[in-house]
Amino acid sequence: MGRQSLSFKTIDNPHTREPPMFSLKHLFVVAGLVGLTACAPAAPPPVDTAADEAALKAATTTWIDAYNAGEVEKIVALYAEDGVLMPPHAASAYGHGAIQTFLAADTAGAKAAGVKIVNGASTAGVVGDWGWESGSFTIVDATGTAVDSGSYLSTSRKVDGKWLFVRDMYNSDRPIPAAAAPSAAAAK
Repeated sequence: MGRQSLSFKTIDNPHTREPPMFSLKHLFVVAGLVGLTACAPAAPPPVDTAADEAALKAATTTWIDAYNAGEVEKIVALYAEDGVLMPPHAASAYGHGAIQTFLAADTAGAKAAGVKIVNGASTAGVVGDWGWESGSFTIVDATGTAVDSGSYLSTSRKVDGKWLFVRDMYNSDRPIPAAAAPSAAAAK
């Protein structure tokens, strides 16, 4: 008599006429996997990040309102000490001092030109103590006519319960203005 095997169904090996052993091995592998899955911890419940996402968006609204009012110190307070502001067509500003210097000149220029920033649609996300927001904005003149538009992306870190910008960049949707043609006097 041949060996007996514990299997659901045995198929004879035509070369040896002995039942194959793989079915018993498969039974142990399947039983082991079922056992491991039964012991696995349940997935953690989803985290509600709505309040943090709203706080990120509120920081951007505060930034824009303070910019339009020329309140540079209020804007700088929204950045981490090592935060970086990356404006278009200008060098990146590293840290509070450089951010303040850039924004003082930029807000003064905007005020002199009579333009303001209007916030557009945005989206935000949070993972732990890190968050991001991206959105759009429009620059309008005193009559409300759009003179520029663009988009932004900011990354923030939650420090002592407050979201602070770590990296903040924005750009214009419009092409860079063409360089002025050389004057006739300069050509001579």
